[in-house]
Amino acid sequence: MALFNFFSKEKKESLDKGLEKTKQSFFSKLARTVVGKSRVDDEVLDNLEEVLITSDVGVETTLKIIEKIEERVARDKVLNVEELNTILKEEITNLLEENNSGDEVNYEIPKHEGGPHVIMVVGVNGVGKTTTIGKLAHQYKQAGKKVVLGASDTFRAAAVDQLIIWSERVGVPIVQQGMGADPASVAFDTLESAKAQDADVVIIDTAGRLHNKVNLMNELSKIKRVMDKVVPGAPHEVMLVLDGSTGQNAYEQARQFSAATDITCLAITKLDGTAKGGVVIGISDQMKIPVKYIGVGEQMEDLQTFHRAEFVDSLFS
Repeated sequence: MALFNFFSKEKKESLDKGLEKTKQSFFSKLARTVVGKSRVDDEVLDNLEEVLITSDVGVETTLKIIEKIEERVARDKVLNVEELNTILKEEITNLLEENNSGDEVNYEIPKHEGGPHVIMVVGVNGVGKTTTIGKLAHQYKQAGKKVVLGASDTFRAAAVDQLIIWSERVGVPIVQQGMGADPASVAFDTLESAKAQDADVVIIDTAGRLHNKVNLMNELSKIKRVMDKVVPGAPHEVMLVLDGSTGQNAYEQARQFSAATDITCLAITKLDGTAKGGVVIGISDQMKIPVKYIGVGEQMEDLQTFHRAEFVDSLFS
């Protein structure tokens, strides 16, 4: 069984609760589109397009979904509005499957010659990056893995302090040199320390300053080069953390970071506090980068692996 991949009843309940605001907003809008209608016509489709866009699914992804539904209307001639939920659910599921979003991600920790599995985490301040690292470290530890954290976000003292607090809370070692230290130097020391401790997983926090993309790109490239010298092939994952409650701004951050470095997977946080859960669908589709984790609550276990079928089922339940 893959690490964290078991979807328990408790996780399903947590997901349902975490998406509650999104569901309430989405279906209240959807209900208004079909008032007084018995079949799906152009007016219903126009209204549905507006519902999807205002639910932060994104324009490009919305147009794909509408096009698929239009094809079904043309093929079946008459579609009753009662079928709209089922059709919409099917098309969103199909869209996520086409983009291999979620379930194909390997959650096992692979063995690497020369050192531990290294995850470099990127994202702007305030998106829940440090909290995500802490929760991820907790889950790896619960799975019996030896974890080491690296505080390479040295631009802000608060970032280092927060990661120290999380390391103490979770009970895993941390390597840090304080604010103003060279981020690449911290990463180098972290990997050296992790190798000496025979660790399984290293999670490196990095700064996320988008005001100067060139500097960000240079810094991340330097960190990666230094880590590769200690553990060949590191980092093995580059995870971008996005705040789901920011909606369209999350798309822009994803694009900017993708231009600055190679992103291998996404974590989308704070879905429990927003009605903008549709952003998961749009980002999965548009970025062609797998969503690996979603945050649906404050508890340690509320950082969940993203399963597209369970996500869509919960959204439409």
